[in-house]
Amino acid sequence: MDSRRDIKQLVRNFLFSSVNKEFLTFLFFLALSGVFWLMMTLNETYEKEVEIPVRIVNVPKNVVLTSDELDTVKVTLRDKGLMLISYLYGEGMRPLTINFKTYAKGNGYSAIPASELQRLIYQQLSASTKIVGSKPDKLEIFFNYGLSKRVPVKWTGRVIPEHLYFISHVEYFPDSVSIYASQEKLDSIKVIYTEQLNYANFRDTLSVTCKLQKIRGVKAVPDRVKVAFHTDVLTEESISDIPVKGINMPEGKVLRTFPSKVTVRFVTGVSQFRNIKAQDFVVVADYAEIMKNPSDKCNIYLKSVPNGISRPSLNIKQVDYLIEEE
Repeated sequence: MDSRRDIKQLVRNFLFSSVNKEFLTFLFFLALSGVFWLMMTLNETYEKEVEIPVRIVNVPKNVVLTSDELDTVKVTLRDKGLMLISYLYGEGMRPLTINFKTYAKGNGYSAIPASELQRLIYQQLSASTKIVGSKPDKLEIFFNYGLSKRVPVKWTGRVIPEHLYFISHVEYFPDSVSIYASQEKLDSIKVIYTEQLNYANFRDTLSVTCKLQKIRGVKAVPDRVKVAFHTDVLTEESISDIPVKGINMPEGKVLRTFPSKVTVRFVTGVSQFRNIKAQDFVVVADYAEIMKNPSDKCNIYLKSVPNGISRPSLNIKQVDYLIEEE
Protein backbone atom coordinates (compact mmCIF):
# COMPACT_ATOMS: atom_id res chain seq x y z
CA MET A 1 0.00 0.00 0.00
CA ASP A 2 2.84 2.39 0.86
CA SER A 3 4.51 1.73 -2.48
CA ARG A 4 1.29 2.61 -4.34
CA ARG A 5 0.97 5.89 -2.44
CA ASP A 6 4.57 6.67 -3.28
CA ILE A 7 3.98 6.05 -7.01
CA LYS A 8 0.84 8.23 -7.02
CA GLN A 9 2.69 10.99 -5.26
CA LEU A 10 5.55 10.83 -7.77
CA VAL A 11 3.11 11.04 -10.71
CA ARG A 12 1.24 13.97 -9.07
CA ASN A 13 4.46 15.81 -8.43
CA PHE A 14 5.59 15.22 -12.04
CA LEU A 15 2.33 16.44 -13.61
CA PHE A 16 2.01 19.54 -11.50
CA SER A 17 5.61 20.60 -11.49
CA SER A 18 6.29 24.01 -13.05
CA VAL A 19 7.88 22.51 -16.18
CA ASN A 20 5.01 20.14 -16.90
CA LYS A 21 2.39 22.82 -16.27
CA GLU A 22 3.92 24.70 -19.17
CA PHE A 23 3.93 21.52 -21.30
CA LEU A 24 0.25 20.83 -20.52
CA THR A 25 -0.61 24.42 -21.36
CA PHE A 26 1.18 24.01 -24.70
CA LEU A 27 -0.78 20.81 -25.47
CA PHE A 28 -4.07 22.55 -24.62
CA PHE A 29 -3.47 25.43 -26.99
CA LEU A 30 -2.15 23.04 -29.67
CA ALA A 31 -5.37 21.01 -29.48
CA LEU A 32 -7.43 24.20 -29.47
CA SER A 33 -5.69 25.51 -32.59
CA GLY A 34 -6.23 22.12 -34.26
CA VAL A 35 -9.94 22.35 -33.55
CA PHE A 36 -10.09 25.87 -35.02
CA TRP A 37 -8.14 24.74 -38.09
CA LEU A 38 -10.48 21.78 -38.60
CA MET A 39 -13.56 23.99 -38.27
CA MET A 40 -12.17 26.47 -40.80
CA THR A 41 -11.24 23.66 -43.17
CA LEU A 42 -14.66 22.03 -42.97
CA ASN A 43 -16.26 25.41 -43.58
CA GLU A 44 -14.61 25.60 -47.02
CA THR A 45 -16.52 24.52 -50.14
CA TYR A 46 -15.42 21.27 -51.79
CA GLU A 47 -16.48 18.89 -54.53
CA LYS A 48 -16.67 15.16 -53.87
CA GLU A 49 -17.85 12.14 -55.89
CA VAL A 50 -20.42 10.02 -54.05
CA GLU A 51 -21.81 6.62 -55.03
CA ILE A 52 -25.56 6.16 -54.61
CA PRO A 53 -27.08 2.64 -54.75
CA VAL A 54 -29.79 2.11 -57.41
CA ARG A 55 -32.84 -0.12 -56.99
CA ILE A 56 -35.57 -0.81 -59.54
CA VAL A 57 -38.83 -1.61 -57.77
CA ASN A 58 -42.39 -2.61 -58.71
CA VAL A 59 -41.25 -4.90 -61.54
CA PRO A 60 -44.18 -7.14 -62.62
CA LYS A 61 -43.65 -10.88 -62.21
CA ASN A 62 -44.00 -11.48 -65.96
CA VAL A 63 -41.24 -8.97 -66.80
CA VAL A 64 -37.56 -9.93 -67.18
CA LEU A 65 -35.04 -7.10 -66.87
CA THR A 66 -32.37 -7.59 -69.54
CA SER A 67 -30.32 -4.46 -68.77
CA ASP A 68 -26.74 -4.65 -67.56
CA GLU A 69 -26.84 -4.63 -63.79
CA LEU A 70 -26.22 -1.02 -62.75
CA ASP A 71 -26.04 -0.98 -58.97
CA THR A 72 -24.74 2.56 -58.41
CA VAL A 73 -24.94 6.08 -59.80
CA LYS A 74 -21.94 8.35 -59.25
CA VAL A 75 -22.66 12.03 -58.56
CA THR A 76 -20.25 14.87 -57.86
CA LEU A 77 -21.56 17.07 -55.02
CA ARG A 78 -20.50 20.60 -54.08
CA ASP A 79 -21.00 21.88 -50.52
CA LYS A 80 -19.26 22.70 -47.26
CA GLY A 81 -16.84 20.06 -46.05
CA LEU A 82 -18.93 19.28 -42.98
CA MET A 83 -21.99 18.51 -45.10
CA LEU A 84 -20.00 16.33 -47.51
CA ILE A 85 -18.64 14.35 -44.56
CA SER A 86 -22.19 13.65 -43.43
CA TYR A 87 -22.94 12.19 -46.88
CA LEU A 88 -19.80 10.07 -46.88
CA TYR A 89 -19.52 8.93 -43.28
CA GLY A 90 -22.84 9.74 -41.64
CA GLU A 91 -26.06 8.00 -42.50
CA GLY A 92 -24.93 8.13 -46.12
CA MET A 93 -27.10 8.40 -49.19
CA ARG A 94 -30.30 6.41 -49.35
CA PRO A 95 -30.67 4.10 -52.38
CA LEU A 96 -32.05 5.76 -55.50
CA THR A 97 -35.41 4.03 -56.00
CA ILE A 98 -36.62 3.75 -59.60
CA ASN A 99 -40.29 2.85 -59.99
CA PHE A 100 -40.44 0.52 -63.01
CA LYS A 101 -44.09 1.28 -63.72
CA THR A 102 -43.39 5.01 -63.87
CA TYR A 103 -40.65 4.86 -66.49
CA ALA A 104 -41.12 1.61 -68.45
CA LYS A 105 -42.63 1.79 -71.91
CA GLY A 106 -44.31 -0.96 -73.90
CA ASN A 107 -41.48 -1.31 -76.43
CA GLY A 108 -39.11 -3.04 -74.02
CA TYR A 109 -36.79 -0.05 -73.59
CA SER A 110 -36.71 3.07 -71.46
CA ALA A 111 -33.99 5.64 -70.78
CA ILE A 112 -34.02 7.88 -67.72
CA PRO A 113 -31.91 10.99 -68.48
CA ALA A 114 -29.38 12.45 -66.06
CA SER A 115 -31.64 15.43 -65.37
CA GLU A 116 -34.37 13.12 -64.06
CA LEU A 117 -31.87 11.11 -62.01
CA GLN A 118 -30.56 14.33 -60.48
CA ARG A 119 -34.11 15.45 -59.67
CA LEU A 120 -34.63 12.23 -57.71
CA ILE A 121 -31.29 12.62 -55.95
CA TYR A 122 -31.99 16.25 -54.96
CA GLN A 123 -34.94 15.00 -52.91
CA GLN A 124 -32.55 13.64 -50.29
CA LEU A 125 -29.90 16.39 -50.38
CA SER A 126 -29.54 19.45 -48.21
CA ALA A 127 -30.72 22.72 -49.77
CA SER A 128 -27.11 23.96 -49.83
CA THR A 129 -25.79 20.97 -51.79
CA LYS A 130 -25.40 21.23 -55.55
CA ILE A 131 -24.90 18.42 -58.09
CA VAL A 132 -22.16 19.39 -60.55
CA GLY A 133 -22.00 16.10 -62.48
CA SER A 134 -23.29 12.54 -62.64
CA LYS A 135 -22.38 9.21 -64.25
CA PRO A 136 -23.79 7.58 -66.31
CA ASP A 137 -25.47 10.27 -68.41
CA LYS A 138 -28.61 8.12 -68.52
CA LEU A 139 -30.03 4.99 -66.93
CA GLU A 140 -31.17 2.46 -69.55
CA ILE A 141 -33.79 -0.18 -68.78
CA PHE A 142 -34.18 -3.10 -71.18
CA PHE A 143 -36.87 -5.67 -70.51
CA ASN A 144 -39.15 -8.20 -72.14
CA TYR A 145 -42.00 -10.49 -71.20
CA GLY A 146 -40.15 -13.80 -71.16
CA LEU A 147 -38.84 -14.04 -74.76
CA SER A 148 -35.80 -16.31 -74.67
CA LYS A 149 -33.84 -19.05 -76.43
CA ARG A 150 -30.90 -21.37 -75.78
CA VAL A 151 -27.55 -20.64 -77.42
CA PRO A 152 -24.24 -22.53 -77.23
CA VAL A 153 -21.26 -21.18 -75.29
CA LYS A 154 -17.81 -20.69 -76.87
CA TRP A 155 -14.61 -19.51 -75.26
CA THR A 156 -12.53 -16.63 -76.56
CA GLY A 157 -9.04 -15.43 -75.70
CA ARG A 158 -5.53 -16.89 -75.69
CA VAL A 159 -5.06 -20.28 -74.04
CA ILE A 160 -1.74 -22.01 -74.83
CA PRO A 161 -0.42 -25.10 -73.01
CA GLU A 162 3.25 -26.00 -72.56
CA HIS A 163 5.53 -26.91 -75.46
CA LEU A 164 4.67 -30.32 -76.98
CA TYR A 165 1.15 -30.13 -75.54
CA PHE A 166 -2.03 -29.03 -77.26
CA ILE A 167 -5.70 -28.60 -76.39
CA SER A 168 -7.37 -31.82 -77.46
CA HIS A 169 -10.93 -30.74 -76.66
CA VAL A 170 -12.91 -28.23 -74.63
CA GLU A 171 -15.90 -28.89 -72.36
CA TYR A 172 -18.44 -26.37 -71.08
CA PHE A 173 -20.60 -26.65 -67.95
CA PRO A 174 -23.26 -25.85 -69.03
CA ASP A 175 -22.64 -26.00 -72.78
CA SER A 176 -25.54 -23.63 -73.50
CA VAL A 177 -27.39 -20.85 -71.68
CA SER A 178 -30.75 -19.11 -71.92
CA ILE A 179 -30.71 -15.56 -73.22
CA TYR A 180 -33.51 -13.04 -72.76
CA ALA A 181 -33.77 -10.14 -75.20
CA SER A 182 -35.92 -8.54 -77.86
CA GLN A 183 -37.00 -10.76 -80.76
CA GLU A 184 -34.62 -8.91 -83.08
CA LYS A 185 -31.62 -9.63 -80.87
CA LEU A 186 -32.67 -13.22 -80.28
CA ASP A 187 -32.75 -13.78 -84.04
CA SER A 188 -29.26 -12.31 -84.50
CA ILE A 189 -27.43 -14.14 -81.69
CA LYS A 190 -26.24 -17.65 -82.62
CA VAL A 191 -23.58 -18.14 -79.93
CA ILE A 192 -22.50 -16.37 -76.75
CA TYR A 193 -18.82 -16.01 -75.86
CA THR A 194 -16.98 -16.00 -72.57
CA GLU A 195 -14.95 -13.06 -71.37
CA GLN A 196 -11.36 -12.99 -72.66
CA LEU A 197 -9.39 -15.90 -71.18
CA ASN A 198 -5.59 -15.67 -70.98
CA TYR A 199 -3.69 -18.71 -69.69
CA ALA A 200 -0.38 -20.26 -70.69
CA ASN A 201 2.17 -22.92 -69.77
CA PHE A 202 -0.05 -25.64 -68.35
CA ARG A 203 -0.01 -29.35 -69.10
CA ASP A 204 -2.88 -30.82 -67.06
CA THR A 205 -6.58 -30.13 -67.60
CA LEU A 206 -7.28 -26.46 -66.95
CA SER A 207 -10.70 -25.64 -65.43
CA VAL A 208 -11.82 -22.01 -65.36
CA THR A 209 -15.03 -20.44 -64.06
CA CYS A 210 -15.63 -17.25 -66.03
CA LYS A 211 -18.28 -14.69 -66.87
CA LEU A 212 -20.00 -14.45 -70.22
CA GLN A 213 -19.49 -11.39 -72.38
CA LYS A 214 -22.13 -8.77 -71.78
CA ILE A 215 -24.34 -7.81 -74.71
CA ARG A 216 -26.32 -4.60 -74.49
CA GLY A 217 -29.97 -5.38 -73.80
CA VAL A 218 -29.35 -9.12 -73.35
CA LYS A 219 -29.52 -11.15 -70.14
CA ALA A 220 -27.86 -14.58 -69.96
CA VAL A 221 -28.93 -17.21 -67.42
CA PRO A 222 -26.62 -18.35 -65.96
CA ASP A 223 -24.21 -15.45 -66.55
CA ARG A 224 -21.09 -17.53 -65.89
CA VAL A 225 -19.89 -20.98 -66.93
CA LYS A 226 -17.09 -23.42 -66.22
CA VAL A 227 -14.72 -24.18 -69.10
CA ALA A 228 -12.41 -27.22 -69.04
CA PHE A 229 -9.43 -27.33 -71.43
CA HIS A 230 -8.22 -30.92 -71.85
CA THR A 231 -4.63 -31.37 -72.99
CA ASP A 232 -2.72 -34.11 -74.75
CA VAL A 233 0.91 -34.71 -75.73
CA LEU A 234 1.70 -33.98 -79.38
CA THR A 235 3.07 -36.84 -81.44
CA GLU A 236 3.85 -37.27 -85.13
CA GLU A 237 2.30 -40.46 -86.46
CA SER A 238 1.37 -42.16 -89.72
CA ILE A 239 -1.23 -44.65 -90.91
CA SER A 240 -0.67 -46.89 -93.92
CA ASP A 241 -2.86 -48.90 -96.28
CA ILE A 242 -5.31 -46.12 -97.06
CA PRO A 243 -6.95 -46.98 -100.42
CA VAL A 244 -7.06 -44.48 -103.30
CA LYS A 245 -10.62 -44.02 -104.58
CA GLY A 246 -11.71 -42.67 -107.93
CA ILE A 247 -14.28 -39.88 -107.97
CA ASN A 248 -16.42 -38.50 -110.82
CA MET A 249 -16.10 -41.86 -112.55
CA PRO A 250 -18.49 -42.44 -115.47
CA GLU A 251 -20.65 -45.53 -115.37
CA GLY A 252 -18.87 -48.63 -116.63
CA LYS A 253 -15.31 -47.47 -115.91
CA VAL A 254 -12.93 -48.37 -113.08
CA LEU A 255 -9.82 -46.49 -111.91
CA ARG A 256 -6.88 -48.56 -110.72
CA THR A 257 -3.84 -46.86 -109.18
CA PHE A 258 -0.31 -48.13 -108.56
CA PRO A 259 0.20 -48.24 -105.67
CA SER A 260 -3.41 -48.75 -104.72
CA LYS A 261 -2.83 -47.74 -101.09
CA VAL A 262 -0.86 -44.88 -99.57
CA THR A 263 0.35 -43.58 -96.19
CA VAL A 264 -0.81 -40.44 -94.38
CA ARG A 265 1.42 -38.58 -91.93
CA PHE A 266 -0.05 -36.21 -89.34
CA VAL A 267 0.31 -34.67 -85.89
CA THR A 268 -2.11 -35.56 -83.11
CA GLY A 269 -2.34 -36.31 -79.41
CA VAL A 270 -1.13 -39.57 -77.92
CA SER A 271 -4.55 -40.52 -76.56
CA GLN A 272 -6.32 -39.34 -79.71
CA PHE A 273 -4.12 -41.53 -81.92
CA ARG A 274 -5.46 -44.69 -80.29
CA ASN A 275 -8.90 -43.97 -81.77
CA ILE A 276 -7.79 -43.14 -85.33
CA LYS A 277 -8.22 -45.78 -88.04
CA ALA A 278 -7.34 -46.00 -91.72
CA GLN A 279 -11.00 -45.76 -92.74
CA ASP A 280 -11.18 -42.31 -91.12
CA PHE A 281 -9.15 -40.96 -94.07
CA VAL A 282 -10.35 -40.57 -97.65
CA VAL A 283 -7.79 -40.30 -100.47
CA VAL A 284 -9.08 -39.68 -104.01
CA ALA A 285 -8.05 -39.31 -107.64
CA ASP A 286 -10.34 -37.20 -109.84
CA TYR A 287 -11.34 -38.79 -113.17
CA ALA A 288 -12.43 -35.39 -114.53
CA GLU A 289 -8.96 -33.96 -113.84
CA ILE A 290 -7.29 -36.95 -115.46
CA MET A 291 -9.32 -36.50 -118.64
CA LYS A 292 -8.62 -32.77 -118.71
CA ASN A 293 -4.84 -33.21 -118.30
CA PRO A 294 -3.85 -36.68 -119.58
CA SER A 295 -0.50 -37.94 -118.26
CA ASP A 296 1.28 -41.09 -117.18
CA LYS A 297 0.58 -40.18 -113.56
CA CYS A 298 -2.40 -38.62 -111.79
CA ASN A 299 -2.64 -36.44 -108.73
CA ILE A 300 -4.11 -37.81 -105.54
CA TYR A 301 -5.71 -35.72 -102.80
CA LEU A 302 -6.50 -36.11 -99.12
CA LYS A 303 -10.22 -35.34 -99.18
CA SER A 304 -11.25 -36.16 -95.62
CA VAL A 305 -9.45 -36.53 -92.28
CA PRO A 306 -10.71 -37.26 -88.74
CA ASN A 307 -11.11 -34.57 -86.10
CA GLY A 308 -8.24 -33.94 -83.72
CA ILE A 309 -5.31 -34.07 -86.17
CA SER A 310 -3.22 -31.35 -87.77
CA ARG A 311 -0.73 -31.01 -90.64
CA PRO A 312 -1.90 -34.13 -92.53
CA SER A 313 0.11 -35.02 -95.66
CA LEU A 314 0.44 -37.91 -98.11
CA ASN A 315 3.70 -39.81 -98.53
CA ILE A 316 3.29 -39.43 -102.32
CA LYS A 317 1.28 -36.94 -104.37
CA GLN A 318 1.11 -38.75 -107.71
CA VAL A 319 0.54 -42.37 -108.69
CA ASP A 320 0.47 -44.45 -111.87
CA TYR A 321 -3.02 -45.31 -112.99
CA LEU A 322 -5.06 -47.42 -115.36
CA ILE A 323 -8.66 -46.88 -116.45
CA GLU A 324 -10.49 -50.09 -117.27
CA GLU A 325 -13.92 -51.07 -118.49
CA GLU A 326 -16.02 -52.96 -116.00
